[in-house]
Amino acid sequence: MSYFKDVREHLAALDAAGLLVRVDRKINKDTELNPLVRLQFRGLPENDRKAFLFTNVTDVSGRQFSIPVVVGCLAASRRIYGTGLQCDPDKIAQQWTRARENPIEPVAVSSGAVHEEVHMKDELDQAGMGLEEFPIPISTPGFDAGPFTTCSQWITKDPETGIRNIGTYRGMVKSRIRLGMNAGGGQHISQHWRKWQKIGKPMPAAVVIGAPPNVAYASVIKIPYGVDEYAVAGGLAGEPVPIVKAKTVDIEVPANAEIVIEGFLRTDVLEPEAPFGEFTGYMDPQQLNPYFEITCITHRKNPMFVTMISQFPPSESSKIRTVGSEGNAISYLRGRGFECVKDVGYNESSGGWGLCCIQVSDPKEGEVDAILEACTSSPTVRSKMIVVVDDDIDPRDTESIVWAITYRLQPHRDMKVKGMGLVSADWSAFPPGTGDPGGFQSGEPEMKVSVMLLNATRKWPYPPVSLPPKDIMEGVIPIWRELGLPPLQLRTPWYGYDLGWWSDAEKEAGMLALQGRHYETGKKMERERVAAPGRDSKT
Repeated sequence: MSYFKDVREHLAALDAAGLLVRVDRKINKDTELNPLVRLQFRGLPENDRKAFLFTNVTDVSGRQFSIPVVVGCLAASRRIYGTGLQCDPDKIAQQWTRARENPIEPVAVSSGAVHEEVHMKDELDQAGMGLEEFPIPISTPGFDAGPFTTCSQWITKDPETGIRNIGTYRGMVKSRIRLGMNAGGGQHISQHWRKWQKIGKPMPAAVVIGAPPNVAYASVIKIPYGVDEYAVAGGLAGEPVPIVKAKTVDIEVPANAEIVIEGFLRTDVLEPEAPFGEFTGYMDPQQLNPYFEITCITHRKNPMFVTMISQFPPSESSKIRTVGSEGNAISYLRGRGFECVKDVGYNESSGGWGLCCIQVSDPKEGEVDAILEACTSSPTVRSKMIVVVDDDIDPRDTESIVWAITYRLQPHRDMKVKGMGLVSADWSAFPPGTGDPGGFQSGEPEMKVSVMLLNATRKWPYPPVSLPPKDIMEGVIPIWRELGLPPLQLRTPWYGYDLGWWSDAEKEAGMLALQGRHYETGKKMERERVAAPGRDSKT
């Protein structure tokens, strides 16, 4: 089976798998749409989350839209993400590793479905046209300053090399023909912007809504500067992405995208942008950022508007960042020669970036410290807290990680703090209204932020894990089911195992207890009595 050519094929697959909710009743995009979907992230386990397709969309003024809105189709859950890559959820990291190691360059085509309708600038600034044509939701009603594009892939080029960058950033709707843009000063689009500013020209860009899922996945992950995300997306799909030239800017866009917004980012002026609810779980206040002047909008006939639910984690944006970053980090670390790395997990409650857990098996002397240092030398494994754990710890289970940190780590010996780049909307770094969270304001001092490196591996043999062994735990599962108790979701560790420090005598005592012969152990202990401190003889 070939890869999904567009969002529509992906939605059909989700529907067939029972992962799509179709909502035909009237829904207000400004007050109801995102809050409704948000409920599943606060009230359901991840496996029960689904994508939503809204077909009857209105706004606060009562306007009816003919264009449907799709939310959660990329990463409402790991299962949905796996469907988007056409692989088992447990194989996502492997697919990312293959994609990074075997990129496939895009293929240029002369035409594509995204150009079925073309609206040039002279018709965009009319009622119901331009950005007003689309049912762009308000993400955090009551706090956001307006509708924002959230699942929007911004495509730009380095003016010196011509190499493209694709990144997912928000776009604030400011008029029919103007979008605000927020990317943070360290993002690759920001580096492009500064290069265009240096040569004194506005930066051409294209904003894609409803890209094929592999393009959307590749656009979120921290790919090294100068690597074309189209090639990574091709690696994810196992086939090249068809691309077509935009109509008014020198940018190539996905031929089968739903919508493309073309134009230029001004480099001579900045203007206020936001507030907007961010992935850190807090509002991002107004700040000075670039803005995008629209020159053309193209779209398919009867397009779909794809949006992403972000804001408080867990969310779709934290899941899409989490899952892709895991495979990307594994590829990076193994590529640096760390074959002991078995898995990487990012914690969703940390926004899919703040807590990174690296699972290793039988590391060599000094290898864990080398892994931690390697993580700080590349944006690929960027995080605020990086923890290395043994292979009996689930790197995606917070309770297991806390257990390892508590009982396998000594802070004075196993922790280190190093400087790192600023992350926007992390209000632990500076008070709101101070500093330069976006990197576009001039004359502001750099904020001091840091990353914590934790070696939470066992440094020597330990006693066994204090749970019954696997065979005993497996033996009572049929009884659990027979009693009609709720389905189990067993978490590592759910059975006990030896960690290298357990004598033959202690093993024998355990076996005797299971045979009802514990009195024999009692007799042995009686023979091994010793004098209590301060006494001269046995009692």
